[in-house]
Amino acid sequence: MPKRKLEWTEKKIAKYIKEGRGSGEFSSYHPWLTIQDVRSDGRSHRIKGNKTNRVHHFFSDLERNYFYLLEWADDVIDIREQFPLEREETYAIAEEKGIKHPVDPKTGTPIVLTTDFMVTRKIDGNIEYVARTVKPNQLLNDERTIEKFEIEREYWERKGIDWGIVTEKEMPIEFIKNIMWVHSASTLENEEEEYLVDVMLELLRTHDQSTSMAEFAKVFEEEYHLNKGMALYFFKHLFSKKVLSFDMYHKFNLQKPLSEFSLRERGVVTEHDIAVG
Repeated sequence: MPKRKLEWTEKKIAKYIKEGRGSGEFSSYHPWLTIQDVRSDGRSHRIKGNKTNRVHHFFSDLERNYFYLLEWADDVIDIREQFPLEREETYAIAEEKGIKHPVDPKTGTPIVLTTDFMVTRKIDGNIEYVARTVKPNQLLNDERTIEKFEIEREYWERKGIDWGIVTEKEMPIEFIKNIMWVHSASTLENEEEEYLVDVMLELLRTHDQSTSMAEFAKVFEEEYHLNKGMALYFFKHLFSKKVLSFDMYHKFNLQKPLSEFSLRERGVVTEHDIAVG
């Protein structure tokens, strides 16, 4: 298999544009960069998004973590990662501010800058866009990084789009771990599983609330002749749909009584509430 060329040339940029990189929305969006296009330090991720019904590409754990926060936020309806900025505009901004525009070190070709996340939100029926850059807090003291941020900030300001930087300090880790834990169970395999989840939900409403979730799961699996672990999978599904809830800022504990878990209507959690950039 031929080795992928990582350097940028005008021909390569034109090819990416022709391929539709950075265009489209929801399932049709194609990020400017994928994990196949850059050198990896082993922390890249490919994750199927429930909101977009497509695979997302992330180059760090921080990007992955922020994605899960956006997946959880009900006002977020589309997530576009590795979103390209118009090169002519970023180059002009750099010239105006006396900042060296990033170029490929081998070819000298000006690079297409990207914003980590372009987020579409729907609030009170209105659509709005926010741009978010996700970076480790330690990089905020790096002079060159700050220069590139200034190009990005000015670019979005001129377009009237809210832009912000998100670091690990704005990301509640236990909360994110719990989102990751329930994310894989957000869809069910067949009608039988859908039926069993409905049955479980009704039983949870009427069962002795002092019973531990572990004991309830054991009895449920025995009663319906299910493989061990299926009840927990159904619990995770109900958590993912926000019909069943627990304190997401603490580690899930199966030994807690049912009274510790709330049955409710679908809740509303916003990107602004959980991760302000």
